[in-house]
Amino acid sequence: MSTSLDFVETLAQKTGLMLTQYFRLEGVDADLKSDRTMVTEADLAADSLIRQEIQAAYPDDLILTEETNQVRLSPDRPLWVVDPLDGTTNFSLGLHTWGVSIARLVAGYPETAALYFPLYQELYSAGRGQGAYLNHQPLKITPHPKQHTTAFFACCSRTLQKYDVSLRYKTRILGAAAYDFCCVARGAAIAAFQATSKIWDIAAGWLVLEEAGGIAELYGGGSPFPYLPESAYANTIYPTMMSANLEVAKKLRAGIKTKPQK
Repeated sequence: MSTSLDFVETLAQKTGLMLTQYFRLEGVDADLKSDRTMVTEADLAADSLIRQEIQAAYPDDLILTEETNQVRLSPDRPLWVVDPLDGTTNFSLGLHTWGVSIARLVAGYPETAALYFPLYQELYSAGRGQGAYLNHQPLKITPHPKQHTTAFFACCSRTLQKYDVSLRYKTRILGAAAYDFCCVARGAAIAAFQATSKIWDIAAGWLVLEEAGGIAELYGGGSPFPYLPESAYANTIYPTMMSANLEVAKKLRAGIKTKPQK
C-alpha cells in the first residue's frame, strides 16, 4: 500500500479511538447548525485532530471538512475531504453506527480513502487502482450477490420524503451515509441511496465502492469528480446512488423517481 494510504488508515483509526472516549450509551449533547445538521463536541475535537495531523504530514495540501468547509480550492494541490464524525445523530443518541471518513483527492479525483467505524471495529480503505480493503483484507463484491429476501436497500429518511421508491428489496435506514457505501461494498446491502449528501459524505466511500467493484453515481447520472475549484461544496447537494452491480444499478435508476412538487 502507498504511504498516503497507510497514513489515512492510521489517521482514521486514531480519530475513531479518540471519538470512543466521547461516546456514551445514554447519548451526548448536540447543537443544531445553520444547515439543520447536528454537531457535538466530539465532531469538533475530531476535526481539530485530523486537520493537525494532515497539516503536519502534508503541509502543502488543502483540507475541506464538514466542520471547517471554507477553503479556496486549487486544481494544482491535493485536497483532503473529511467527515470527522459521520452519523452524528446516531452518535448523539448513543447508537453504534457512526465513524470517520477521510479521502485524499489528487487532480480532482479520490486517490486514497479510509473509513473507520470503531464500535464495529471495521476499517474500510482503498487506493485508486490498488483495490479496496476491509481490515486490511481484500474487499471485492461477488459477481452475483444474493438477491433473495435478505438483500436490503439502504437509504436516508429524506430519500423517502423526496423520492418515490419502487424496489423489491427491504429498506433499512442506517443513519450514516458513509456506512451505506461500505455496506454495499461488502455485500451486506445490495444498493443504497442518499438524497442530500455533501461531498464529505461521499468522497471516501465512493472510492471504496468503486475499487470493490460496485457502482457509484449521482441521481440522473454523472459524478462529482473531478472537483472544480469554483464549486461551492458547502452548499451543494449530491443525491447519490450505490449499487452492487450494473443489473442493480439499472433497477435503481428505474425505481427511484423524484416526487412531484406540491
